[in-house]
Amino acid sequence: MQDRSLDRIAANATSSFVEHLRRDRPELLPFGDGGLVVQDSRIPLPVVQAPHATTIVALIFSGGVLMAGDRRATMGNVIASRHIEKVFPADHYSVLGIAGTAGIALDLTRLFQVELEHYEKIEGTRLSLDGKANRLGAMIRGNLPMALQGLAVVPLFAGFDTVLGAGRLFSYDVTGGRYEEQEHHTVGSGSVFARGALKKIWRPGLSEAEAVAVSIEALYDAADDDSATGGPDAVRQIWPVVYSVTHDGVRRISEAELGPVASALIASRSIASREA
Repeated sequence: MQDRSLDRIAANATSSFVEHLRRDRPELLPFGDGGLVVQDSRIPLPVVQAPHATTIVALIFSGGVLMAGDRRATMGNVIASRHIEKVFPADHYSVLGIAGTAGIALDLTRLFQVELEHYEKIEGTRLSLDGKANRLGAMIRGNLPMALQGLAVVPLFAGFDTVLGAGRLFSYDVTGGRYEEQEHHTVGSGSVFARGALKKIWRPGLSEAEAVAVSIEALYDAADDDSATGGPDAVRQIWPVVYSVTHDGVRRISEAELGPVASALIASRSIASREA
């Protein structure tokens, strides 16, 4: 009897925690069972008011990759939060930045973290960076029915490839399509303005400190033109969340490091506007 139980457990074992939930407890997935629901075009979809996370920027620098997110979440024309965090470690060598419906994005982030940890425990080794990017794409694809109802999640994923010895960056669309970006990328409501800034101030071979300054300036420019993006707030001492990933792993840039950089940027812009 015991041998049969062990055989049954072995037959059901999977290195994917998401597949385990989809098979045994689909109601626990943030996107349900992943089945595509066809909506009758004659019946209008309900309008759902939920907090949305906005601008994320990511860029390659010499020795790694960096990702930063502003701290504002909006719900319609209302600021739902000034303190939300949108960039998270996925594991020791990768980070995930969320844009879109905040609640679903946060659940998807936690599930992705467990997915990578589960794989490592079952297989005894870390999933490759390409493998992580592919699994995240499959999870985003599972949220497609919710995206069709206006509850989309479009993250950025970045990490240090220990095989290639370089930082890499991946973007996605709502169908789970995965695209590798070579220099920098942005997502969210302020992404157009942040991307315009990155095109001007990013350059190959940036140091980590220079990459931090570039990311903050890009978010500052996004906040200047996009009301849903919150820039560095010197009054409330609210700074962006910034992570770098190198061969040493994930590191959160401390507020002690971010504060002087953001304050110097605000001061330089103030002087420039007075001189103009």
